[in-house]
Amino acid sequence: MITLQPIQPGSTIRIVSPAGKIEEKHVMPAVKWLEEQGYTVLLGEHVFAQHFQFAGADEQRAADVQEALDDPDCDAIICSRGGYGTVRIIERLDFSKFLENPKWLVGFSDITILHSRLHNLEVPTIHGVMPRYFFDESGQPCEDLTSMMKLVKGEGISYEVDANEFDRPGVASGYLVGGNLSIVNSLHGTKYDIDTDGKILFLEDIDEFLYHTDRMVHQLKMSGKFDKLAGLILGDFTDMKDNESPFGQTVHEIFAEAVKDFNYPVCYGFPGGHDKKNLALAFGREWELEVAESGTSLRLKED
Repeated sequence: MITLQPIQPGSTIRIVSPAGKIEEKHVMPAVKWLEEQGYTVLLGEHVFAQHFQFAGADEQRAADVQEALDDPDCDAIICSRGGYGTVRIIERLDFSKFLENPKWLVGFSDITILHSRLHNLEVPTIHGVMPRYFFDESGQPCEDLTSMMKLVKGEGISYEVDANEFDRPGVASGYLVGGNLSIVNSLHGTKYDIDTDGKILFLEDIDEFLYHTDRMVHQLKMSGKFDKLAGLILGDFTDMKDNESPFGQTVHEIFAEAVKDFNYPVCYGFPGGHDKKNLALAFGREWELEVAESGTSLRLKED
């Protein structure tokens, strides 16, 4: 994996909108805060554009992302939001200049497509908070933002997670991969699919029916994604839905059944994804995972 340089005051951060549309009021407070920390912030020309549900037409969103990728003076790219639309532009993007000057990319949800693409190019990325959620209800920087900034600044980080009744104890280390379950599942069979062998897989999702979640989990299992994992971390599965005729299993029960024949550690309920807390994770970096009866410890290993 490529080692990215930490950002520091004076570094340039670009904000782009690869997917859903977003209003200025959800981005500009974050811009102001970043500038107060000493960073130069540049907005893509079409960050606030609107084309139906998208932040501009495909050509506009792709142009903004391409400009950010190509910029040799840019040190980090933060996506304004997820939603849907990154898949519509991924084939338009050229990463050749980006690889000459690789930089951090931050986002989650639909941004999983970019995480997967960059992981296959051996570039670490950050699954973390986007501008709308930088601050808590009192207007102060939230823990999600603090954790994300630690990672882009090259600082060490570790997390402690409360025990869950479904946890499977064990110790593992490996590169972290994954993201949104629906997106990871949709990339199967494409050149953006991820290799999970020997790695710690993180998954989260929102607003899915339980039966559909079960289908996606079984597809991952049948495709071998669970076979050779070092470990599995399940984040938040928020606002999950059921049919009038109940499916009969919770999300945790679905996963527990799918991985019951494997021996690696499994952490359930990591605070990451579409819920109130979305702690930052560095994909493409090596982490140490320890799941015990008392709870889970997750620590980023030094380069």
